[in-house]
Amino acid sequence: MSYLSPEFALVFFLFLVLYWSLMKWPLAQKLSLLAASYGIYASIDWRFAAVLAVYSSFISLTSQLVSWRPTLRRSLPAIAITLSVANLAVFKYFDFFREGMLSVAAFFHWQWAIPALDIILPVGISFYTFQSIAYLVALARGEREPASWLDGSLYLAFFPTLFAGPICRPAGLISQIEASEQREIQRPALALCLLLSAMIKKVWLASWLADAWVKPLFANPDAYQGLELLVGMYAFAIQIYFDFSGYSDLVIALALLLGYRLADNFNQPYLATSLREFWRRWHISLSTWIRDYVYIPMGGNRGGWWLTQMTIFNAMLISGLWHGASLKYLIWGALHGLGMVLQNGFERLTGKRVQGLAGAVFSFHFVCLAWVFFRAENWQEALHYLAGLTRTDGPLQMNVMAGFLLLGVFFAGALGYERWQGQAVRWLEKTPWPLQVLAVTLTVLLINYLGPSGVPAFLYYSY
Repeated sequence: MSYLSPEFALVFFLFLVLYWSLMKWPLAQKLSLLAASYGIYASIDWRFAAVLAVYSSFISLTSQLVSWRPTLRRSLPAIAITLSVANLAVFKYFDFFREGMLSVAAFFHWQWAIPALDIILPVGISFYTFQSIAYLVALARGEREPASWLDGSLYLAFFPTLFAGPICRPAGLISQIEASEQREIQRPALALCLLLSAMIKKVWLASWLADAWVKPLFANPDAYQGLELLVGMYAFAIQIYFDFSGYSDLVIALALLLGYRLADNFNQPYLATSLREFWRRWHISLSTWIRDYVYIPMGGNRGGWWLTQMTIFNAMLISGLWHGASLKYLIWGALHGLGMVLQNGFERLTGKRVQGLAGAVFSFHFVCLAWVFFRAENWQEALHYLAGLTRTDGPLQMNVMAGFLLLGVFFAGALGYERWQGQAVRWLEKTPWPLQVLAVTLTVLLINYLGPSGVPAFLYYSY
């Protein structure tokens, strides 16, 4: 069930009525939220819900064992983290590594037989696995006590974040779940603005960019000229931003309506003036997770300059692999790792930081080039698309000038987005609710009219 479908809107509204009717009974309210989360998850495939239930029980059992045997506070979470990573690897990467090992065996003429497994990848497993690791690390470090079965299960199954994040930390989400005071809706005007923002970004803009530019250009790059492919590359960069930031806006709004606050996951990443800054603005919950649970444990910046660059590269490589079991994602991660290392090397040699307009232009184009590997079916097609950027032997079929104009409009909007959103929230807060309902309804109808027909799927559901 898509979060943008009319069916979900109706179910969510009915659930809100039930949920807030239980506001005087926090335990019943949490139980209803847990049941709703599993119900939504099971509506996709009941096996996904079963896997999550077993996994959540394992994490809960581990945390309770920590409370019963304090001397094992560090070893038990370490074992659980190892098993959690192994569980993710089996579901997500078994076929990838199997094919790689068979290719190596064939190269050396070894007679290996590795059986294939018919495994269905549960939606969201990468996200709730990372959340559980953050929780286990907090237990091992003594930063918190074990959560109850209910609170820990809701932390992993919380449906606004279950499918595609943001990746929450125990200090952020579990602390709110454990709060004993009566819950209330958080900033309803902001929630409405975020809902509308999500629809504008995803239902209208991302879907239009995909249909008008991205799909035709990536499907047959040989039929287009270099300038058209360049605009298609820009279009996908903006599409994936609208898609994923729109999703983040949506789930943050849903959480606010349920009485929970989630951290922002995007902060105008294409305004970044360096690759380092880009990763502080893009998919913030993932980039900070990689920093805290991969980069720093691998040594961070504690081993000298060269070792630090190696650690950065490896961390970005892992980030690429997290996105999918394919060489194209490894290459995407490697490109970002190499780009950051080269940027750091430039700053070390020149004594100047990468910043300003030149840094912003370079960073945006580097990110766009890397996105080609993300969007293409495989790394060979990505290279084929990039090779076409030099083609100038035929007439243009796409309105390239309109594409560049829309790119300028996008950056102008990015520069003013925070101010406009603040003004919209303040206007809604001062407006009587009948006018709010009218304004929201008219906006939704306009978005549905402008956007393509059907319910668009979110790109990050597959990661």
